[in-house]
Amino acid sequence: MSSSETSFAAPRRALLRWRNDRRGSAAIEFALVAPMFFGLLFSIFEIGLVFFAGQVLENGLQQSARKMLTHQAADSSMTQQQFVTDLCGRVSILMNCANLRVNVSVTAAGAPITITTPIDANGKFVDSFNYQNPQPNTKETVVVSAFYQWPLMVSQLGYSIANIDAGTANGKYLLAAMAAFRVEPR
Repeated sequence: MSSSETSFAAPRRALLRWRNDRRGSAAIEFALVAPMFFGLLFSIFEIGLVFFAGQVLENGLQQSARKMLTHQAADSSMTQQQFVTDLCGRVSILMNCANLRVNVSVTAAGAPITITTPIDANGKFVDSFNYQNPQPNTKETVVVSAFYQWPLMVSQLGYSIANIDAGTANGKYLLAAMAAFRVEPR
């Protein structure tokens, strides 16, 4: 064997040994797949949490709006802050009550009901709500709405369901719940 064959044979054997050595390949494959896997996993978790929070808000609003339906709000002259406090007691397990907004509108019987979105054309939240306590023994239609700006965590990974400040680091998803009814006669 000549010296030129020996100089090529040793690196070639080392290269073949390295190519056949599979130790560590699982770790490398995991490093390539893990970011996408965990991003998808956290996105699924966040979507599930958003839907769960929306259901909690919907259920809490239905229970609080029942006070208006059964005259408890009118009898106690419930203010907007008292209504929000009542609703807050039902949803505070998931939501910061300082970010909870409530709109109560009363419409004459047979009149069209106008429901507007609190998100403007620029994707900003517009906080212009009113509160009207329904009067008993009328045929008025009462629409009670609750809104909560849910902060998103996974949007920094490139996946975003934000409808408020979309495309920014402060993107939020607006949770909305609504109840419409006529006040029971006494």
